[in-house]
Amino acid sequence: MAVAGRQIRYDVRLGDPRRTPLVLCCGIGAGLEVLQPVVDELDRTVIRFDVPGVGGSPAGLLPDGIPRLAGIVERLLAELGYREVDVLGLSWGGALAQQLAFQYRRLVRRLVLVSTGTGVLMVPGRPSTLMKMVTPRRFGDPSYAAGMAGYLYGGSARKHSNAIRTVFGRQVRAGSRRGYLYQLAAGACWTSLPFLPLIRQPTLVLTGDDDPIIPVVNGRVLAGLIPNAELHIYRGGHVELVTEAPALVPLITDFLDREERS
Repeated sequence: MAVAGRQIRYDVRLGDPRRTPLVLCCGIGAGLEVLQPVVDELDRTVIRFDVPGVGGSPAGLLPDGIPRLAGIVERLLAELGYREVDVLGLSWGGALAQQLAFQYRRLVRRLVLVSTGTGVLMVPGRPSTLMKMVTPRRFGDPSYAAGMAGYLYGGSARKHSNAIRTVFGRQVRAGSRRGYLYQLAAGACWTSLPFLPLIRQPTLVLTGDDDPIIPVVNGRVLAGLIPNAELHIYRGGHVELVTEAPALVPLITDFLDREERS
């Protein structure tokens, strides 16, 4: 679909119409298929998309900043007819999710932030780990991803590298190197610290106690600065939401359904 000057690949899995639809924002370089284990555990409508330069969405001539990408997502949802959604962001996608909640307060009802931080001003992971993040090879080469899984992601990835190979192997297309670098640039020029106190939506922050990329202190910062946030620290690493979806998705579902039940 053509949206705000970009061709965006998206997917809508219809579910229980009584529940607010959930938008999933993927991590850096990850196509929408990577979050399929999460979708499989949900019974509500789920909307996924590839940001420009990732998966089936071609990169633009120039990089898009996080606010611009939030605008593209808002227009996509408007074209699809969605006026109120919940938003979940994983890792890099957590930056986009925070921006959406701040920029479009009437659109976003509830917010879920998983394995993410405040952008360029967050507490960084190990330098050696972050250097490995500069290359998109782990998304285009599932075997390489499996070999590096424990080192990069921690948690269950240390013992179950084959699960990482399976997850990344689902992608139809891995996207372009230029698109990956554009995403890196967008994150390097963005921080949510100034506006976190202005995010008023109920927010669930999920963070792992063994995450080499996003240390657990970043989850504490998010939960401490967002006025209506709750923090859940789980045992595991950076991609536990994907590799251990049956364990973590019920926490998310309970949080999202809480207001609708009342």
